Amino acid sequence: MVFKVSKVSTTPIDGQKPGTSGLRKKVKVFIQPHYLQNFVQSTFNALTPEKVRGATLVVSGDGRYFSKDAIQIIIKMSAANGVRRVWVGQNGLLSTPAVSAVIRERVGVDGSKATGAFILTASHNPGGPHEDFGIKYNMENGGPAPEAITDKIFENTKTITEYLIAEDLPNIDISTIGVANFSGPEGQFDVEVFDSASDYVKLMKSIFDFELIRKLLSSSKFTFCYDALHGVAGAYAHRIFVEELGAQESSLLNCVPKEDFGGGHPDPNLTYAKELVARMGLGKSDSAVDPPEFGAAADGDADRNMILGKRFFVTPSDSVAIIAANAVNAIPYFSSGLKGVARSMPTSAAIDVVAKNLNLKFFEVPTGWKFFGNLMDAGLCSICGEESFGTGSDHIREKDGIWAVLAWLSILAFKNKENLNGDKLVTVEDIVRQHWAIYGRHYYTRYDYENVDAGAAKDLMAYLVKLQSSLDEINSSVKGARSDVSNVINADEFEYKDPVDGSVSKHQGIRFLFEDGSRLVFRLSGTGSEGATIRLYIEQYEKDSSKTGRDSQEALAPLVEVALKLSKMLEFTGRSAPTVIT
Repeated sequence: MVFKVSKVSTTPIDGQKPGTSGLRKKVKVFIQPHYLQNFVQSTFNALTPEKVRGATLVVSGDGRYFSKDAIQIIIKMSAANGVRRVWVGQNGLLSTPAVSAVIRERVGVDGSKATGAFILTASHNPGGPHEDFGIKYNMENGGPAPEAITDKIFENTKTITEYLIAEDLPNIDISTIGVANFSGPEGQFDVEVFDSASDYVKLMKSIFDFELIRKLLSSSKFTFCYDALHGVAGAYAHRIFVEELGAQESSLLNCVPKEDFGGGHPDPNLTYAKELVARMGLGKSDSAVDPPEFGAAADGDADRNMILGKRFFVTPSDSVAIIAANAVNAIPYFSSGLKGVARSMPTSAAIDVVAKNLNLKFFEVPTGWKFFGNLMDAGLCSICGEESFGTGSDHIREKDGIWAVLAWLSILAFKNKENLNGDKLVTVEDIVRQHWAIYGRHYYTRYDYENVDAGAAKDLMAYLVKLQSSLDEINSSVKGARSDVSNVINADEFEYKDPVDGSVSKHQGIRFLFEDGSRLVFRLSGTGSEGATIRLYIEQYEKDSSKTGRDSQEALAPLVEVALKLSKMLEFTGRSAPTVIT
């Protein structure tokens, strides 16, 4: 069929500034007239012409409520803006890491390669008619749009007067694999619906030794549980863990993707992954059933992960450090060595110690995966991670939850390859404790105060910045709270100069650095759709192997007390306790 292009008049809409994770708002905001269309057109207008006209774009996401409607709108706007073809994952489903893989790896039957993608996700935020929706644009390297592009998008949203759309283009059946062909004023336009998992599975098989992992999973001594929290990871879990690696179907928990994530909060942590936490023996009540040896969970768009052993939680900071320490031996992709490692500033310094011991390049960057992407594109970084349950490598330019699970399974398989018929397997807890014995332990916790009044949150942060001008005043407050906590020797706002492009990122978090290596960090998070989230990070380093076995919350209790008094958290926010502790 031949379609026509319509110009639809519109007016700017306030508050369309995309953050590092794109634009996230409540569904009721996105379904306002012209809201999504304004953002999509502003994105097209921010890109260079060759990235739009004649280009191939990916349009998919985590399947949350409003995704199917949004996909049809973006397809029609792509056609009107001169895009040559759109690739859509079957049922509109592609995990965020899979989108990155498709951009980087997939080649169409006509030799076409994608130059970008609209990803429809609000990550780990809830979904449903009264919950969250989100959209972000990824570039030709498979990573999030850089600040120069997101700033242009925002500026465009403030001045937009019209958008282009092919309103007479029929809706595409995205449930069926195939190609639909159309003609428009600028020539042919195709929409291809393709299998969501194939390209990603192929990439994972090129990175890991699937046969070695399969042997581990087939051992009668090894039990496994994976919880997709009804997110898009479910579209990959059966294919990878059951079909490719031979796990039991019963190993999969909540692996049917749902628009509302089954009414749950698809955030893989000890608070929200309740069913997995209970199954792994970490719930409040004891279970008579012996927990599995290994458990893992994913968030809504499958870029985050949580790793658990039997009755044992692995912090994300420890997880990335342990993967880095074992990667060369356990993961074929890294057999020739690591180029370097990196972490976000709030993440514990566990990976720093690994880098120093292994003589690796090390980078500390602001929160936001694009900073890792710059290092990877320059060949400076192989493995990186964030304390917010994000772990990844240079195989793509997004964090990758299933990759992290396969990395852990690879380490377990490597440690147990001569031991599958022995008396006892090397466990997750064994691996972590061995790591602490070699590198020391970074006691670490994060307190999240969610949906805090935005004004109160800003006032608290401004107070902390002002407080930093006087170390004497800070230490007086510290000693007033706990005399057994060491002095603060430095207090600042983290600032980062990118070693690749020279760009400078300021105001990236408020830090208090203590004489004994402990840290307190305060940040405002931009991942929520309303209100503000204050994140408080608390870290204490312990080198003495006889003291690495303490309960984390017990070990950190003095620093927690100091942090709450120093920040006047209760006075500013009215909160006597955090929403989530991880």
